[in-house]
Amino acid sequence: MSHPSTPGFPHLDASGAARMVDVSGKEVTARSAVATGRVLLSPAAVAALREGAVPKGDALAVARIAGIQGAKRTPDLVPLCHPIAIHGVDVALTVVDRGVDIRATVRTADRTGVEMEALTCVMTAALALIDMVKALDPEAVVTDVRVEEKTGGKTGQWRRSG
Repeated sequence: MSHPSTPGFPHLDASGAARMVDVSGKEVTARSAVATGRVLLSPAAVAALREGAVPKGDALAVARIAGIQGAKRTPDLVPLCHPIAIHGVDVALTVVDRGVDIRATVRTADRTGVEMEALTCVMTAALALIDMVKALDPEAVVTDVRVEEKTGGKTGQWRRSG
């Protein structure tokens, strides 16, 4: 039995209980989302990444693969996300003086967007990176994780202002 949603809160039914939004009536369109984040690291950890001297191995490659896996497993981690086909994931990790910048682009052709998949991609890549360098920097910090832009669906193009 389908319950109508609470106005302005599509993830809540009329009684206020959490529910998965029914997207079966939505049009299948090409959709994408870009999310970014940063892992703040010590100068020693940054130097080890730049020199390829992380004791556990290629930290950036592990983080990239973890990010892709995270995007694909988002509905297993975020309770009300729909399982959708992920058609493409690009993860860029750039070593900068303060740590590593992460940028994820996720694409699909489906009935709902991939913003949560892009965010999960960034967070999973960040966690894997921390796991790889925690012996060098136990004080690593994940920061500034956010959606930068999205395309497709009824609302079309959206880009973060400023």
